[in-house]
Amino acid sequence: MKAIVFYEYGAPEVLQVQEIEKPVPRAGEVLVRVRAASVNPADHYLMRGRPYVFRMMSGWTRPKVNGIGQDFAGVVEGVGSGVDALRTGDEVFGEVAGQFSDVTRSFAEYIRVSAASVVTKPSNVSFAEAAAVPLAGRTALHALRDCGRIQPGQHVLINGAGGGVGVFAVQLAKHFGATVTAVCSESKGGLLRELGADRIIDYRQQDFTAERVSYDLIVDMVSSQSVRRCRRVLATHGTYVWVGAPDTDRWLGPLRPMFAVLWMSVLGGRQRWRCAATPQLPDDLMFLARLLADGKLRPVIDRRYPLEHGADAIRYLEQGHACGKIVIEV
Repeated sequence: MKAIVFYEYGAPEVLQVQEIEKPVPRAGEVLVRVRAASVNPADHYLMRGRPYVFRMMSGWTRPKVNGIGQDFAGVVEGVGSGVDALRTGDEVFGEVAGQFSDVTRSFAEYIRVSAASVVTKPSNVSFAEAAAVPLAGRTALHALRDCGRIQPGQHVLINGAGGGVGVFAVQLAKHFGATVTAVCSESKGGLLRELGADRIIDYRQQDFTAERVSYDLIVDMVSSQSVRRCRRVLATHGTYVWVGAPDTDRWLGPLRPMFAVLWMSVLGGRQRWRCAATPQLPDDLMFLARLLADGKLRPVIDRRYPLEHGADAIRYLEQGHACGKIVIEV
């Protein structure tokens, strides 16, 4: 089978499409014929080996894991012993769990995964759309519901609303009954209004922290403003949830602003300051699958690439301008 692999850290040129052995499912696992996989910032960090702090898990001088990719959608082709809920031919989607870091990942024709890490794909969404959901959708859900404790009627600001996580956060915040302000580039404003945003702030023209308004919940995907400035527009009993930041530090990368958030969690008084960790919970994927089936969640795909051009997909991700998700079709 074909798979994208890499044996050294570096630019997208280190990625190679190779013929490797097809995996065999073990007890509690399923073999999935991958039809689509989506690209995440985590793939960029793994490929680059930066920030360096990540190398404590991925390998200090060279990657321990040679596959790449986390999200996927496809068709069950084999079932291991002890798996009763899934059968050969089922259309599913999910993500690679941490314990499967020693095998081929989702940028491949086949992948073996824990049966608990996949759910049935709704028939009304394509494989590409389903593959766009798992990590980004769960991150948005965790940030809003679990960290932010979102409530109907709240005023929510989503900074970085046009990105892979942001487009899901806008829709989920509306699903939970909030009034949503989306901070993004002007070019993405029209789409975000279609997805439910009540108000658009073009970050190139306006600093949202300079407004004379307050938000019950701020979900920050990009850390474009310091937490001290964000504090100005956070309600007295409001919650700030940090999700991500640019990769500007070779040692800590996007994690550097997280320490400021943790410090604010100690000094923030009645305001709550949280960091989204996105634990892997199968129930979260089921929740998102139901929203997809009901037409209440719309995956947004910016570009699609064939498996052979996976390096180009990562290269486009690194430009930082994608609206929604980037998908590799297999």
